[in-house]
Amino acid sequence: MDGEIPPPGPGIYLLATPIGNLEDVSLRSLRILGAADVLACEDTRVTRRLFLRHGLPPPGILLSCNDHNEGKVAPRLAALAREGKVVVCCTDAGMPGISDPGHRVALEAIRAGVEFTVVPGPSAATAAVSLSGLAAASFTFFGFPPRRDGRLKEIFRRHGGLRPALVFYESPRRLVRLLTLAAAGLGGERRAAVCLELTKKFERVARGSLAELGRRFGEGETRGEAVVIIEGRREERDGSEAAGEDEGLQ
Repeated sequence: MDGEIPPPGPGIYLLATPIGNLEDVSLRSLRILGAADVLACEDTRVTRRLFLRHGLPPPGILLSCNDHNEGKVAPRLAALAREGKVVVCCTDAGMPGISDPGHRVALEAIRAGVEFTVVPGPSAATAAVSLSGLAAASFTFFGFPPRRDGRLKEIFRRHGGLRPALVFYESPRRLVRLLTLAAAGLGGERRAAVCLELTKKFERVARGSLAELGRRFGEGETRGEAVVIIEGRREERDGSEAAGEDEGLQ
């Protein structure tokens, strides 16, 4: 039939999955998931919900691929792709290789010379930047910040005077610590946004200065993984340009 989309060929597909709302999945993603011979994922229980939600047939081979075993699983995935299998690698949420397993799978696919591509989709980092309302035409993504205070302070020292915004993932237990150290290193008046439960029922975004956000989240329990966007250094601009930027933050 003319115009019919051919089935996915053998190879490894790094596939983005929804970060919360299971409807945030592309038609291409569903087509490739439905044709997968092999599925490698962080938690099979999480990925199973996506298959059930969209009525997809389960793959014949299901493998766990996480931070602890990715180095061992990657060669097997490349071997299966070389045998002619459609191999899909995904994580619990978002794009593989972005603060999640996937990088070693990509390296092994390249090294082994097997067909390899990505199926792009949802990303908490870019969603949060859009929601933040901050000037972030460029940004530096750090993933989860270092556990040691000294290393996190060094990030603020090195990057705080640059124009790109700073983007972090953080757990609710360490959110106040991140905001407090950021305020100390960058100034409490620096503007920021904290995005929680993105695309989920209780999604919320808190915007304000680092000092204000630190106080706000220090007053009670925080739930849900957070994405923190801290505005980069603001340069002096002519009046019309600065006014246009400020209007977008109301």
